[in-house]
Amino acid sequence: MSLETEETVEVVSAIAPTTSDPSEVAPVTTGTATTVSRDVSGDKGKEKGGNVVANVSVDNEGTRRSGPTARVVLPEAQVDADDTDEEGEDGEKREEEEEDDGDFLSDFPDETPVRMSSLELRFGADVDGCTSGWFWIGSLANLHLPRFAAYLRKLCLRQNLISHLDPEVFHQLTLLEELDLYDNKIKHVGDALDRSQNLTVVDLSFNLLRSVPDGLEHLKSLDTLYFVQNKISKITGLSHSVTLRSLELGGNRIRKIEGLDSLVNLEELWLGKNKITKLEGFSTLKRLKILSLQSNRITKLENLEDLKELDQLYLSHNGVERLEGLEHNTKLTTLDVGSNFIPAIENISHLTNLEELWMNGNKIPDLFALDTQLRHIGTLRTLYLEANPCHKQDMTGYRRKVMLALPQLTQIDATYVRKS
Repeated sequence: MSLETEETVEVVSAIAPTTSDPSEVAPVTTGTATTVSRDVSGDKGKEKGGNVVANVSVDNEGTRRSGPTARVVLPEAQVDADDTDEEGEDGEKREEEEEDDGDFLSDFPDETPVRMSSLELRFGADVDGCTSGWFWIGSLANLHLPRFAAYLRKLCLRQNLISHLDPEVFHQLTLLEELDLYDNKIKHVGDALDRSQNLTVVDLSFNLLRSVPDGLEHLKSLDTLYFVQNKISKITGLSHSVTLRSLELGGNRIRKIEGLDSLVNLEELWLGKNKITKLEGFSTLKRLKILSLQSNRITKLENLEDLKELDQLYLSHNGVERLEGLEHNTKLTTLDVGSNFIPAIENISHLTNLEELWMNGNKIPDLFALDTQLRHIGTLRTLYLEANPCHKQDMTGYRRKVMLALPQLTQIDATYVRKS
C-alpha cells in the first residue's frame, strides 16, 4: 500500500499553574505536527480504532484529560506561508513533499517555553499489512526531549522500535515521574535512568530484557514496575526497591520466586505465565494483597501463612491437587483455583470474607460440600464450578442445585442468577 497523503495532527500541551492567581499563569503553547496517522490497536491498554500519533494533554493537576483545555496556535513566524497547498497546472491540489528530519516535535523549537508535563508519542500499527521504519520512532536523539525537561513528568513512547535508551536524554529529564516504553525493542537499560529519582512508574513490558535492569536500584521513589512478556529468567536487581508496591513479571521465564525479601511494602505481585514450580519466598511480604500465579507449574498450596493481608489469590491453570494451606489467609475475597486437579471443595469454610470462588475445570464429583463449606459465607456472590464432573453429569439440574444450596449467589459460572 503506498502512502498518498500526510495528515496534520494537533499536539497540545496545557499548563499546571504555579500560582493561585489565574492572571499570572503563562499562556498555553500548542502546535501542529505533520506526521502520518496510524491506527493503533492491541491489548493491555492499547487504544483500538484510534488514529492518534501524537497526543499531549494535561489538566491543572498534571493528570491526563480526554481533551485539551486550550488551543493557541504558535506565532506566525513559526509557520511558513509557502508550506500551504499549491495548485498544479491541471487545477488539482497537490501537497508539497518534505523530507522528514526525524523530529516529530519540530513545531516545538528548543527556545520555545513549553510547559509540557505529559507527552505521548504512540506509533507503529500496521497499515494494511505494510510496515515501514519511517512510521516508527527508533531513536530518541532526534526528538530533542531535553527541551521539555523543566516540566515533563509523564512520557509515553509505547509501540515503537526503540532499542536503546540514551543516557544523555534521560539524565536531563530529572522531573520524570512516569515512563512508558511498552512494546519496543529494548534489550538493555544501563544507567540511563540513574538520575530519574522522581520516577514512580516504569513500564518496560513487551521488550527483549533478559533481566531486571540493575539501574532501577538507584530509584528511591519507585511504586510500580511492569516487565510483562520479556525474557527474564531470574528475579534480581530489586534489593533496594523498598518503596515498590506493585510488581508485574508475567509472561517471562522465571522458575523460582526469589529476590523479593526487601520488598516489604509490596501489595501486588503478578507472576502469571512463567515456569514456577513452588510457592515460596513470601515470608517478608506481609502487606501483599494480590498474588497472581496463573499458568505456572505449581502442584501444592503452601508457604502462604505470612500473607495475612492477602485479598486476591489467582492460581488457575496449574497442577494443584488439593485445596489446602489457606488457614491464615482469612481476608481473602477472591480465590481462583480453576483448571487444576482438585478433587473436592474442602478446607475453606473459614474464609468468611470470600466473594468470588473459581473452581471450574477441576475434578469435583458432587455438590455435597456446598452446604458445609460455603453456605454460611454470606458474602459469597460468584461461584464457578462448570467443567467439573458434578456439572457434566447433571447439566440440566446442576444450576438449580447450586442455587438452592447457596441462595446468596448472584452469579453461577458466567450467568447471573435471576431472583424470583
